Amino acid sequence: MAAAFALVLVAGACSETTDDGPSVDQQRTATGVIATDPKDSLGPAPEVLGATKGGTFTVIREVKISHLDPQRVYSFAGLVNAPLYARTLTTWKDDGKGNLTLVGDLAQTPGTNVSNDCKVWEFKVKDGVKFEDGRPITAKEIAYGIARSFDPDLTGGPTYVQEWLADSADYDTKWDFKANKGALPPGLTTPDDKTIRFEFAKAHCDLPFALSLPASAPLPPDKDTGVNLDNQPFSSGPYKITKHTPGVEIVLERNEHWDPATDPVRHQYPDKFVWTFGPDPNAGANRVIADSGPDQSALAFNGVPSALVSQVTGNAALKERSIISPTPTEWRLSINTQRVTDLATRQALNYAIDRDGFIKSIGGETVAAPVTTLMPPATIGYQKYDAYPAGANGNPDKAKELLAGKTPALVLGVGDDVVERGTQLKSNLEKAGFKITLKTIPADAKLETKKKDNPWDLYLDSWAADWPSGASILPVLFDGRSIKAEGNSNTSYVNDDAINSEFDRVLAMPPADQAPEWAKLDERIMRELAPAVPVYVEVAYYLHGSKAGGVFVSSVFGYPSFVNAFVKQ
Repeated sequence: MAAAFALVLVAGACSETTDDGPSVDQQRTATGVIATDPKDSLGPAPEVLGATKGGTFTVIREVKISHLDPQRVYSFAGLVNAPLYARTLTTWKDDGKGNLTLVGDLAQTPGTNVSNDCKVWEFKVKDGVKFEDGRPITAKEIAYGIARSFDPDLTGGPTYVQEWLADSADYDTKWDFKANKGALPPGLTTPDDKTIRFEFAKAHCDLPFALSLPASAPLPPDKDTGVNLDNQPFSSGPYKITKHTPGVEIVLERNEHWDPATDPVRHQYPDKFVWTFGPDPNAGANRVIADSGPDQSALAFNGVPSALVSQVTGNAALKERSIISPTPTEWRLSINTQRVTDLATRQALNYAIDRDGFIKSIGGETVAAPVTTLMPPATIGYQKYDAYPAGANGNPDKAKELLAGKTPALVLGVGDDVVERGTQLKSNLEKAGFKITLKTIPADAKLETKKKDNPWDLYLDSWAADWPSGASILPVLFDGRSIKAEGNSNTSYVNDDAINSEFDRVLAMPPADQAPEWAKLDERIMRELAPAVPVYVEVAYYLHGSKAGGVFVSSVFGYPSFVNAFVKQ
């Protein structure tokens, strides 16, 4: 039996340091796999070179983490914090260089596709997994955790599994958690204490990926405090929350009932993790630069602000303490195809953008890396292509050729917190023959672009997938059957029957077979529909103290991962 299904993954998560500071290498290729051998899901995780036990690891962040309740965790800060105290059915082994393996976390493997049609899945729970009070974790507590995510009071978390079980976006009306608190939603069963079973009306081949999110964390019903679980989650991971002052501090200390022999990814090196909230990005970075006291073993979670980049890159000691990596977060210029109906016009927009100039205007290569595909390079199955080769600086002449003498008047909506980006885009587009009216959108009203009848032709959008598969990018952003009056992720408002059928076809395939198909579909969407202009992927640039070790940028989320973190003694 093969140890794993191979999945092609291209990732640009490597950095190199030059005399001018760190730069990003986007050429490296890597391999992602779904482990099928149970040995791959066993612990303990391999020891980290140079790691030592003890000390307090501090994370400095400007604002609080929005949710700690695993069923409600969905922010990036929450997603990298949750593994410290919440285990899930599956998880990712990640070397920080784009090499990913999906393994069983609480489960013995990443699941069994019982009927080989992705409609029935079973997961067997490991022996020896325990909660912070020492009681064993069984299938029943895992199922209860998933069931409580149907509670309409517990907003904020992902809704994949709920919608798949209910076969409806209105999952909370299909099954009432409060009225059925002692039961499980239809399709979710626990045949015995070691088995959790999912049965779906439609194929959901990405279930093992979706269950890597914190929403599959277990909870005993007697520890469910409803909305108050946000203040004091109940731990199944290597750490437990011992102090929480909302908006000020979170303290996590070792959970003595966590067994490293059951855990393939986590360590328990520091005595404590402390999140401290309040300092703005400049203040947080300057504390780490100063490198004194507790800040010697700290990480500035808000990254290196542009005002400090030259100071950091020009200091050899600080270079040693910096981490730089592209992330899975991609920014694109979305084209509202309801308003910009002409394909040649949308293709001309793709030729008009000066990506190099745009990236320089927002801070350079420590902030962004150019991209010409709808899926970012950190996606399983990614293939590089350029449907509208305009060079690094755009090709206004080619754009004018496509416009054939027309001068389309378009409204460009841009957040009032990033007006300079709109100004840069306006300049690019007007050089190519467009007439652009720049309209600012209040930063707290950006969801207006998600309304179907919004008044803009173009707007800057970003997307970061919940797992590194085209399945959580292309159908989410471009399946027209999902368009509703508001709250749309398909902000290009494309609805093409042939493309929609392709989504259904690929989603029904095993994940290992999907990867190359998503790459083909990525290019087909761009060539046939041109619904957006891919512009750049965000680059993560972080600084840590001289005694902080083991931190890397997550290949899944693009933010610091703490599973290997330690304090140098």
